[in-house]
Amino acid sequence: MSTDSTSRPLCPMHRLDLPEPAPPRPATLATGTPVWLVTRYADVRQVLMDPRFDRSSLHAPDAPPLLVVPNLLDDPNGLVNMDGEPHQRLRGTVQRAFTPRAIARWRPWVASVVDVLLDDFAAQEQPADIIEGFTRPLPVSVICRLMGLDDLDRERIRHWADHALSGGAHTRDEVVAAMTEFGSFGARLIDERRKSPGDDLVSGLVAAGDGLEIDERQLVRLVCGLVVAGHETTMTALGNLVVYLLTDARDAWSGLAQDEETAAGAAEQLLRAVPLSEGRVLPGLIRRAVEETEVGGVTIPAGSVVAVQTNSASRDPDVFPPGPPDPFTPLSSPSVIFGAGPHHCLGAWLARLELGLALHRLAARFPDLRAEFTAETIEWREGQMTRSPRRLAVSW
Repeated sequence: MSTDSTSRPLCPMHRLDLPEPAPPRPATLATGTPVWLVTRYADVRQVLMDPRFDRSSLHAPDAPPLLVVPNLLDDPNGLVNMDGEPHQRLRGTVQRAFTPRAIARWRPWVASVVDVLLDDFAAQEQPADIIEGFTRPLPVSVICRLMGLDDLDRERIRHWADHALSGGAHTRDEVVAAMTEFGSFGARLIDERRKSPGDDLVSGLVAAGDGLEIDERQLVRLVCGLVVAGHETTMTALGNLVVYLLTDARDAWSGLAQDEETAAGAAEQLLRAVPLSEGRVLPGLIRRAVEETEVGGVTIPAGSVVAVQTNSASRDPDVFPPGPPDPFTPLSSPSVIFGAGPHHCLGAWLARLELGLALHRLAARFPDLRAEFTAETIEWREGQMTRSPRRLAVSW
């Protein structure tokens, strides 16, 4: 279920061969832990939504190892590893800030961030690196403004994020050291906002958490998780989408420039075509069966670890048309790219907003944007849970 990128040249993410949608079948994690791999759309939704498959039991004393090197997703105090009432109580402290209605209120200032970055990018000498000039700073700028962290060193955020979601690029000691530093930062930030609250997400979380008597460790992990998750996935997706759009899907470029609504719909289809990770299953998409359960005609014994592959499910021919997606055709079924059920990605609507605005305004501002790279010359950011280009030279 993991791939050895040193044994072959790396291809763009949209050209990856993924596990075929099929009934649940035995597989093995990089740790040697046996799992049931779930790849069909209906089966993936069942596992993600059925309370008989949970997260907290993955951290029980008898639970097998899931990660070779620990990371932020391996913390029992994290929101992603809680279930039931404790999960809903902690999630409730932040969920209202990420509803579609709340996100709609942020559109003007997200758009202003996009425009400022594009102004700066347009002034660069060509060819210019669109990763450092646009796709990387956009989601970082948005989450920093949302959380009131505009003065924070962006390189520190990058350092913490690279270690928080490390997939082998760093040693255990390096990850532990970075996460200890990150946790101390989160604790100090919470203390500062408790003493001097502002009009930002962290202040709101502290007030809500104190009102509900949320455990301080859980609050710290929630804040740290939002700093990382609030930009990492969007940054990775946007970089990979640019690769796809400037190579195999260049015909879609002018359509993205039409209007924001068209680009937002296209982003949904494009996310279905361009995975974030290689064959590996992301840790947040692993569950454990708390009782014997049938999935897709296969009996999953109690105590089994189950790994869902949402990228495969997004290409299930029983649900979605085979072949490359038409970006301008609405999805035929709800997306599972952001998960489903109680642990559906909190930031899904923010990611959608950023991606839709970014793609529309980039295409409208640079109608002749062209790649000064080929699939073979891309330098990839590896060793993380996800993979994305380090730099992409473009001209216009």
